[in-house]
Amino acid sequence: DSDGRDVLQETKLAIDTGYWPLYRWNPALEEKGEEPFRLDSERIKLDLQQFLERENHLSLIIQQNPDVARTLTHSIESEAKARDVALKKKAKDDFAKLMGGLGGPPVLILFGSDGSNAEGLAKRLVKGAKLRNLSARYSAMDDVSIEDLTLEKHVIFVLSTAGQGEFPVNAREFWKSLSAATELGISETKFAVFGLGDSHYWPREEDAIFYNRPSKELNAKLLELGAQPLIDLGLGNDQDADAFETAWAVWEPLLWTSLGCKPLEGVVEEPKKSADDAMKIDSNYLRGTIAEGLLDDTTGQLRAEADTKLTKFHGIYQQDDRDLREERKKQGLEKAFSFMVRVRVPGGVATPAQWLAMDSISDVTANGTLKLTTRQAFQFHGVLKRNLKKNIQLINKSLLDTIAACGDVNRNIMCNPNPHQSDLHKQVNDFATDLSAHLLPKTSAYREIWLDQKLVKGEAVVDHEPLYGATYLPRKFKIVVAVPPNNDVDVFAHDLGFIAITNKDGTLAGFNVTVGGGMGMTHGNKKTYPRVADVIGFCTPEQAIETGEKVMLVQRDFGDRMNRKHARLKYTIDDRGIEWFKTELQSRLPFPLEEPRPFKFLDNADRYGWTQGQDKMWHYCCYIENGRVKDTPAEPHKTGLREIAKIHQGEFRLTPNQHLVIANVKGSEKARIQSMLEQYKLDKLNYTGAMLNSMACVAFPTCSLAMAESERYLPSLVSLLESTIEEVGLRDDAITIRMTGCPNGCARPYVAEIAFVGKAFGAYNVYLGGGHHGQRLNKLYKESLTEPEIVAELTPMIRRYAAERLDGEHFGDFVIRVGIIKATLSGKTFHDLS
Repeated sequence: DSDGRDVLQETKLAIDTGYWPLYRWNPALEEKGEEPFRLDSERIKLDLQQFLERENHLSLIIQQNPDVARTLTHSIESEAKARDVALKKKAKDDFAKLMGGLGGPPVLILFGSDGSNAEGLAKRLVKGAKLRNLSARYSAMDDVSIEDLTLEKHVIFVLSTAGQGEFPVNAREFWKSLSAATELGISETKFAVFGLGDSHYWPREEDAIFYNRPSKELNAKLLELGAQPLIDLGLGNDQDADAFETAWAVWEPLLWTSLGCKPLEGVVEEPKKSADDAMKIDSNYLRGTIAEGLLDDTTGQLRAEADTKLTKFHGIYQQDDRDLREERKKQGLEKAFSFMVRVRVPGGVATPAQWLAMDSISDVTANGTLKLTTRQAFQFHGVLKRNLKKNIQLINKSLLDTIAACGDVNRNIMCNPNPHQSDLHKQVNDFATDLSAHLLPKTSAYREIWLDQKLVKGEAVVDHEPLYGATYLPRKFKIVVAVPPNNDVDVFAHDLGFIAITNKDGTLAGFNVTVGGGMGMTHGNKKTYPRVADVIGFCTPEQAIETGEKVMLVQRDFGDRMNRKHARLKYTIDDRGIEWFKTELQSRLPFPLEEPRPFKFLDNADRYGWTQGQDKMWHYCCYIENGRVKDTPAEPHKTGLREIAKIHQGEFRLTPNQHLVIANVKGSEKARIQSMLEQYKLDKLNYTGAMLNSMACVAFPTCSLAMAESERYLPSLVSLLESTIEEVGLRDDAITIRMTGCPNGCARPYVAEIAFVGKAFGAYNVYLGGGHHGQRLNKLYKESLTEPEIVAELTPMIRRYAAERLDGEHFGDFVIRVGIIKATLSGKTFHDLS
């Protein structure tokens, strides 16, 4: 009823304003004889911190200048006794002057950001204020109440645009209160607003209103309430040459001028240095304060921002459940923090004992599921901080580890698991394993923090990184090894690739070397883009490890360390030229690379079902939907694979397409394995070729970068297309379909025949035209399509392709590149265009 709602609203207001402080109860403290209730109000903590900072500042000044003390005392006494308005105003002015130092007034900087750009600009403003002797502090908009604006003389807002012109999550409560206000008493408050947006993010004309809408609405509301603008609204646009930095470079100097600050002379305001490199150097070879942060059981997160970056080098990502984020915020609770842990599995080969260990670890320390990734690795999701150390210790006990599974280092090396060429595959897999070990970071921090193996007393042993150095690489570095005719690793989509070349007798002759591939990009940022790798030469098996090392070291020395969005090897090569790269690489090698040798790829798909290798052993490739191993009432896959692992004597091979090969099954054991596959529904392969060749990244609810659904949504979207696919006779066509929740490209979407890249919740950019065996980038077809629009666009394309395709041609190699796009736009037939 209305009375109940009023009580809830009053309760929420009391909590939001700090009138009712929140406390956290920790029974463990009671057992130690300490007070079990601790203050847990971010608002009050912030107020206390600011109060103490003011008191410390005042105390120092009063000690140096007794006249100030007399003035303040007189002002306060006068206010208390006579409520004299003039003296009250003087005390307030004196206090503001003290807070501002000699340079100008105190400044409150508020940001709203779902990512890091707006927060990063807020931090830059704080640094700039300090250089100008201003007192400045910053926080998220939702961490203050709108009533605080009445107490501030100068407030600066930096605000990103979320979703369909929405306020970011950490600014929504603030905006909800402000937008509902009719009077606030901020006529003496001066403000400035800088917004971040993308004028082309929503390309349709009617969606132009979404561009920087939060900053425009905030600016207008503050004016309506009587606040005084310091300068005009600033609008950062990702379509500009330097994205939002273009407008920021004009707006920021005007801001300082409006605050009465003179131009800085002889001071470098923003020294050109990499914050991430500084963080790595200060970390003492990836230690940071991770160990201390793990001991804090009052929160589910690692509090130090640097530690959340350093743990990536240890194979760990801090995440939170985004399905619960807003509801927990409304309840005054911290985010539902947990961790994703990635296991390094070179070549994707694991023993049955290791599979059983991974299965058990997922139940004991994670969310009960096991994720097979697009990099042939295991991932655990939902690992709570209290279980994190145990999780990693159990992984290491199985003779696997997580070091370098993430971070600015060489990551898990992928290798073709094709059982058709088992002898060759063993040689190639051995090379992948050896190269992975060679490029592994040498810091002992991993063993210290997670395995409790301490350095020798007195620091007789000092850490060092012979390959990486203290700053490691500019960004992540990915290596794959492909065995033609199958390109399931998508060799052209990675920083460094090795393509196995065989002699006439089928033995390994060496490798063609590819460099400069990469999938990641940023929506609206034209300086970021996917790229396919160049083939630069051939090396023998004996030369391959040194070749791989030197390619990585060229990137270490010349990669962009100032701009992480421009820090991959593909940009180093494009900036300097492929010939420069070859010359630089050759100068570091004691042998010349030979000319590339002929090779041929036929596809980049997995081979499902039973196949027999050259050694007469059998291999079964299971279809695992988007790599998520779990039990459902209809498909108890996790239980089935556990039972198979108990009796299997061969290997488990993770494929680069997120599926699983039960490898090296003896002929005498094949029937038994087949029976178990049937029992646990792991033999189900009666899917369309499109479903069997679809792949998605994790995205919601755990990935912090996700803009749209992916893993949870792609199967249902493909199913909407399947009726048309089956109707026109394309049921078995291996159409490569991939989806990612953001443009970073974890599922390698930009080499797929059809790709969906998340733009906002429920909206995707559609790409068409990738090669059937991963040799060619696709092209952006249309932006920001919803589900009905996607189906409406693709259905006639599929029908036209089926009606007019040439016999033997693959969907991507002919129709998407030449037929569908051109025919759809021109109205001509495929035969006309051919």
